[in-house]
Amino acid sequence: MKVLLLSEKEIAGLLTIEEAMEVVKNAFREKALGHAQMPSKVYLNFSNYNGDLRAMPAYLERLGVASVKIVNSHPENPKKFGMPTVSAVVLLLDPKNGALLSIMGGTNITAIRTAAAGGLAIKYLAKRKSKTAAFIGAGVQARAQLFALLSVFPNLEEIRVCDLLPVTAESFVLDVQKTCSKCRSIVVQNEAEAVHDADIVVTTTPSKKPVIFDSWISEGTHINCIGADAPLKQELDPAILKRSKIFVDDREQASHSGEINVPLSKGILSDKSIWAELGDVIVGKKSGRTSNDEITVFDSTGLAIQDAATVELVYNKAKSRKIGYHIEI
Repeated sequence: MKVLLLSEKEIAGLLTIEEAMEVVKNAFREKALGHAQMPSKVYLNFSNYNGDLRAMPAYLERLGVASVKIVNSHPENPKKFGMPTVSAVVLLLDPKNGALLSIMGGTNITAIRTAAAGGLAIKYLAKRKSKTAAFIGAGVQARAQLFALLSVFPNLEEIRVCDLLPVTAESFVLDVQKTCSKCRSIVVQNEAEAVHDADIVVTTTPSKKPVIFDSWISEGTHINCIGADAPLKQELDPAILKRSKIFVDDREQASHSGEINVPLSKGILSDKSIWAELGDVIVGKKSGRTSNDEITVFDSTGLAIQDAATVELVYNKAKSRKIGYHIEI
């Protein structure tokens, strides 16, 4: 059995955020229309090392795509080992016979498919005339979210960033300046200053307690909650969620490992608090933003269908360009 092996470096040159947003949009559409299989994530908790590992299978039936991703999250990796917080590997399978088609690095794929969902949420849920954005956290995922944001709103006037590490925030600002020369980009001292009167807020921290509070958020704000992707994680004051229109990528997954998981477990929110899944908005089953005064929140946990759609894109582009190395298994 010949299997295509693709490295992270090779994959990085094959993906654009615009292409990723298109295939991830198709994956959300297939899920909303009932043509996707996606069992819940399976977790292994490495509590002694402040980390976890997740197995994420998915099958997009009408598209004929199946994949399994193994991904870990270890927030202390950069400081302790000089390694990324998140790393992953993905297997692409042929649904017709179960054959393994490809083994590929999944770290770049995870970053860009997560950003693609964030970009779609901004497209469907943010105010059409959004001018300012705030980033809480300025790491790898924040940068991916930045490119997705600018693909939707290329004429933003101001981007503010706050990070625990000033050097990381300053590096992020340089990325903004390279990507959007007309956009004012600034490092701010705290989260409150960052989100004040911002049209769009993007949170990408691994926090287990709120970093954004209700009194800071203005009417009409859209918030992409990216960091809370495991049980007990949360980035928002639950009071924000109480007055927001809440959208999730997947109801079940968000309920046990998304931004809403802690408020749900404490009875602050209920299942009825969730307005819709993003896919339902994309296919027109549910409305998105209906006024400029609504506060909208997208709870992103990261779905295996996003991986499957993105992996197929990478595989087909690699084959057409004769990139990668075939091995026998």
